[in-house]
Amino acid sequence: MRIYGNRQLKTLPGQITRPTPARVREAVFNIWQGSVGNCRWLDLCAGSGSMGAEALCRGAALVVGIDKWAKACSIIRQNWQQMAQPQQEFRVLQGDVVRRLKTLAPQQFDHIYFDPPYASDLYQPVLDAIAQYQLLDTHGELAVEHSSNYWQPKPIPNLEICRQKVYGNTALTFYCPLV
Repeated sequence: MRIYGNRQLKTLPGQITRPTPARVREAVFNIWQGSVGNCRWLDLCAGSGSMGAEALCRGAALVVGIDKWAKACSIIRQNWQQMAQPQQEFRVLQGDVVRRLKTLAPQQFDHIYFDPPYASDLYQPVLDAIAQYQLLDTHGELAVEHSSNYWQPKPIPNLEICRQKVYGNTALTFYCPLV
């Protein structure tokens, strides 16, 4: 897999993770292009870490990734080490994403990218935890990758849907804080 600047990433063999399609990755970074530099980025269900790696390549100051699988976390660390500049910070956390979110509070993020397995039951608990622990900065934005066949966007406390995009079988729902 290649990202911004034609840089190659390692990926896990098999179907343990489903990388975000290049078209969707490009769309997210086009939408957020003016605000990635020096941002605080949270990558949930990070898989190979492609979204966080892309954020590092585009100048994010801090990238934090969470994934359940130890092998995925190892790949993410390798990918981010090769992308990060000395002034950039990154952390990779292994474990249950909902439990890990609690440990991040009171830290806030400018961008949160959430890409769980499409058929999982993680959507609502994770989105509720993001709202409960106030992990999204007041000027930040949360993007949820999903398939409309498996999950339909729902209201989240203190967050509102600010845009929705569809790219083939992949949908993105963006949430912004209620101001």
